[in-house]
Order: sequence, then C-alpha cells, then structure tokens
Amino acid sequence: MSEQHTSEGQFADGGKTVYGASVGILMLDTVFPRIPGDVGNAGTWPFPVFYRVVQGASPQRVVCDRAEGLLDAFVEAGRQLVADGADGLTTTCGFLALFQEPLSRAVNVPVASSSLMQVPLVQKLLPAGRRVGVMTVSSQDLSADHLLAAGAPEDTPVIGTENGREFSSCILENRTRMDITACRLDLLESGRQLIAEHPDVGAVVLECTNMGPYAADLRRELEIPVFSAVSFINWFQSGLLPRVYTGTTADPRFSTT
Repeated sequence: MSEQHTSEGQFADGGKTVYGASVGILMLDTVFPRIPGDVGNAGTWPFPVFYRVVQGASPQRVVCDRAEGLLDAFVEAGRQLVADGADGLTTTCGFLALFQEPLSRAVNVPVASSSLMQVPLVQKLLPAGRRVGVMTVSSQDLSADHLLAAGAPEDTPVIGTENGREFSSCILENRTRMDITACRLDLLESGRQLIAEHPDVGAVVLECTNMGPYAADLRRELEIPVFSAVSFINWFQSGLLPRVYTGTTADPRFSTT
C-alpha cells in the first residue's frame, strides 16, 4: 500500500484485502509437529506471513511422488494468497523446486519455491576449491531434476536423513508426535557424514523446510555456514518489503510528494 502526502491531506492506495504482510506460504497438507524454526510455525518469523494449505499435498506425495498431479492445486492456492495480499510466494518443501517456473508464470508475483535456490548464490560466496553440500529429508528422492530446477549443479554433494532414527520417518509418514532430540541427532550425524564423504564442502544448504530448528546446532558442529529455508525466506521478504528507516526520505512521514 502506497501513501501520498499533498497539501490537501494524506491518501492511501488499496487493491488488497490484507496489509502489512508480504510473504504467502503454500503449506503441505500435514499434521506432524512444526516447532519454532520450521517454516510452518508462524512464530519463526519476525514479520507477519500468510498461510494456505494445499489440500492433498502430503509429504509422501510431494517428496516421493514428485508432486504428481498437484500443480493446479498449488497454482490455485497461490492465486488466492496473492488475492489476499501476498507480494511473493514460498512453500514448505524444497522438492517443490520442480514447480518454480510454472508456478511463477501462473501467479505473476515473485516465487521462492525451494531452499535449494540458495545453492548457486552460496557457491559464489565460497573460496576456490570449496563447494556447497545439501542436506535433504530423502536423498533417494532428490534428483538431478530438482537440483537443476533450483539452479544448482547436478553433481552437488547430497546427504539425506532417511537412515536416521526419527526425522525423515516422522516427516514422510506425517506422524503427530516427534522426538525433537532424536531429530537433532539425525541432522548432526548426517552433517558429519556429508563432511566426511565430501571434505571440500564449505557450506551447507538445508533442503527441507523442517530442518530450520537445527541449523544453529549444525553450524556449531560442522563449523561452516549453514543456510536454511528460514535464511532464504528472510532474504526474500527483505526485498518484497524493505525496512523503512526513520529520518530518511523513504519514510512516508518525510515524503515531499
């Protein structure tokens, strides 16, 4: 919403239903716990967000079945979020990189479909001889198609948590109870395995939007930068709705128009 100041008064331009939130989040249809740090937990964000559940988009269907037959449902939910007031859209599954291009064409706003889209940017940050590694909820299902759709090299080192005790099974089976301690151990063990198998990895990108709660633990354990869906969406939001600094001409209260 833009504001205008004239000698006759102050005016505001509308066109939305809800104001003050810029990011719309397309939710998978889930019941597993979403703890703070998860994209689907509203308390994760320092800014307001919109949520809309895409009915039928189970973790199994999106991760293991490549979201087959769900594009129309995501497009419709995305359009509804935009109509409500969202200036850009994101999702709660990194595997939805496959929908990046068709979804962005259909909704006519910026789309940040997958945390994996950070891989090429993070790669540019690293010194020579170092590369980005990816941690995912299911390495057997994360294909070259997903990586390429996100702009990541298809030979990106990938490690999954599917052989762990809790994290992947809880998410993919959509269970209503989660052992958070066991999830943390799964992430740490997979992170150590990634570095052991690929010692040239200089930063990690977390594919899964449910891995955000453990990013700080991984950073301490691996001693390299860790980028999650939370870091990605915070960056995304900062472009959709830049901060206004008091005392600058960008502040509407100081507008001269």
